[in-house]
Amino acid sequence: MRIQVLHYVCFVVSVVASTFRCALPETFESQKDCSSSTQESQSETMSGFFGKLDDRVESANSLLCIGLDPHMKEVFPDGWDDKSEEEKCDAAYTFCKTLIDATALYAACYKPNAAFFEALGSNLGVATLERVIKSIPKYIPVLLDVKRGDIGSTASAYAEACYDIGADAVTLSPLMGWDSVSPFVTGKYSSKGAFILCKTSNPGSNDILALDLKSGEAVYERIANLAGKWSSLADGTEETCTTPRLGLVVGATDPEALKRARKAAGPNVWILAPGVGAQGGDLLDAARAGLNAAGTGMLIPVSRGISKAANPGEAAL
Repeated sequence: MRIQVLHYVCFVVSVVASTFRCALPETFESQKDCSSSTQESQSETMSGFFGKLDDRVESANSLLCIGLDPHMKEVFPDGWDDKSEEEKCDAAYTFCKTLIDATALYAACYKPNAAFFEALGSNLGVATLERVIKSIPKYIPVLLDVKRGDIGSTASAYAEACYDIGADAVTLSPLMGWDSVSPFVTGKYSSKGAFILCKTSNPGSNDILALDLKSGEAVYERIANLAGKWSSLADGTEETCTTPRLGLVVGATDPEALKRARKAAGPNVWILAPGVGAQGGDLLDAARAGLNAAGTGMLIPVSRGISKAANPGEAAL
């Protein structure tokens, strides 16, 4: 029912965007690399994806990132083996459009997951993804969840494929270095943004991302620190206080890692914090660890918590 969906959304929005502004980390009170006046002037002049995100967060008073993940078991609860590619694509579009219509007032960002659309079929799957992206109101940023990671002409081809269908930003793996990230945020794509995988919400992330380096920092802390440096490279500057081009993906399932990643990245880097709800992440703990001193700088992705609400079709009416 519409009330069930909207009550859930309003709860997340009110808790994350308002209540937690009173429970901010003390870490940044002593940080001097970017003063509050500098942050204010940046918000006035910032352009590109992160500027669009800042504007939307402020206007919607929300940090809610709505995942658009058309799982076939949700789209066709009774089975889909007998469905044609066209039927699956049409149903997936309706599924996503229903969520968009029900949450557009509250969404700071939408995050379609490319894999679910690619799996719909080689003929219409990507076209359906593009159709969904184009149905999102223009003033709401679109973060395409693709987790690409390659270099050279392959990375450039990936970037073109993502942005040609309307994405404002993407998720990326940073493990091949700046070479694998730069094609997505420089040149003709300098207005775009990317969130790089830093400390993901799955338990297996500890296998690599939590390893300690000789410097004494964990791998994920090094990645968090690189986000600011790579943003400076994208801008062609050496300043540490810069308009961000890159954000981080840090799971809400590990508040300590979230806190350490925030400290390493600084207050201006946006963090996408998946894992609240179905994966066991605690919203309050995540917000205390990941929000910056302004009570922002972190997106809370929610997908199944909304898409599995009773009668989502009626919720869009």
